[in-house]
Amino acid sequence: MCVSSYHQAQRLFHRALGRALKARNPDITIGLSDPGGSGLHHYYAHGEIAIEGSSITEGIGNSRITKNLAGSPVDISWQIPDSEAIPTAFNLVRNEGLVLGGSSGINVMGAVRLARELGRGHTIVTILCDSMLRYQERMLNREFLESRGLSLPAWLDV
Repeated sequence: MCVSSYHQAQRLFHRALGRALKARNPDITIGLSDPGGSGLHHYYAHGEIAIEGSSITEGIGNSRITKNLAGSPVDISWQIPDSEAIPTAFNLVRNEGLVLGGSSGINVMGAVRLARELGRGHTIVTILCDSMLRYQERMLNREFLESRGLSLPAWLDV
């Protein structure tokens, strides 16, 4: 498999993996996706941390550059709103049988955006890093989602 780009929202291995991939192929594109309420997209897009928006996702995003992120070779970044990430997570349940959380929804939407940016003929790798089961109180709570302008899919009656 020839990887054209690597996309990741979770920061734990972003620097190490990004550097390792760039060492093997300097032409690889490293993408970063960030939820609303985090400053990392703005940092990589504009050179300074600025917090915009909010998100129901947990354990992803940051408002500072941590040691494990400093020096990451990020080529492109996006801020993925909950209005894209959460429906994507539900679509992964319905269409792929993958019960993933909001962080994975952010990762997949970032990978989709990267695919659109790069065009046909590229292999994109992302990490599906969480389970929806961990976020049941938010992602499967109709009242909570509606209070944030989101909704459960019609096929999911909980």
